[in-house]
Amino acid sequence: MSGKEIIETIVLVMILIGTLLNALSSLGFIRLPDVYNRSHAATKSITLGILFILLGTFIHFLFVDDYFSVRLLLGIVFVFLTAPVTGHLIVRSAYRFGVKLADSSVKDELAEDLERAKKQEARSEGT
Repeated sequence: MSGKEIIETIVLVMILIGTLLNALSSLGFIRLPDVYNRSHAATKSITLGILFILLGTFIHFLFVDDYFSVRLLLGIVFVFLTAPVTGHLIVRSAYRFGVKLADSSVKDELAEDLERAKKQEARSEGT
């Protein structure tokens, strides 16, 4: 087996893993009960799946075609940095607008944080 065949096999495995992660995440997005759980499925595993696909593509272009793709590298960095932050902001916005947690949820940690933030805000306005 030559070096390019090994690289192509690694790329194939990475793209297949990314595709499977995205498929599983899509199922989770459909099946999970509320916006908070769906956001978890959408941001965690879909981000990882997209990163696997982009990294496999980047490795393919780098080692098989001898082409360094700055766009793919920037895409990897952009997805890695923005997808989790976006998911976090969507969940916090949904919570602040009063979207209810699923009945199966056992703990509401954000309520304590928001209450603490309101107290700090009240203190800062009072001084």
